[in-house]
Amino acid sequence: MRSKSHTALAAAVALGAALSAGSPAANAEAAGLALAQQQNCMSCHSVTRSFMGPALHDVAAKYAGREDAATYLQHKILDGSTGVWGPVPMPANTQLTPDQAATLASWVLTLK
Repeated sequence: MRSKSHTALAAAVALGAALSAGSPAANAEAAGLALAQQQNCMSCHSVTRSFMGPALHDVAAKYAGREDAATYLQHKILDGSTGVWGPVPMPANTQLTPDQAATLASWVLTLK
């Protein structure tokens, strides 16, 4: 017969596995947000409000109709830009790999 602690542990492990096996979209969204926070994107950007840079929701809305939006944003993230959203330039993010920039660009586009 199992002890109550073993049964509780098994239930907790099963619940954790079920919760962590979320949808691929939810996992991608969480990965994008985590990467944005880790790489300090959120120092200048917010999802819903503008301050140093544009709100990421606004970026997603602006480029939603572009077929090449993910690639365009990936290059803007890597190379930086000037004058697109006002006078404050976005510096190049040379610490990011192209794959990380693509992840961020795809995540931003989900925010529309």
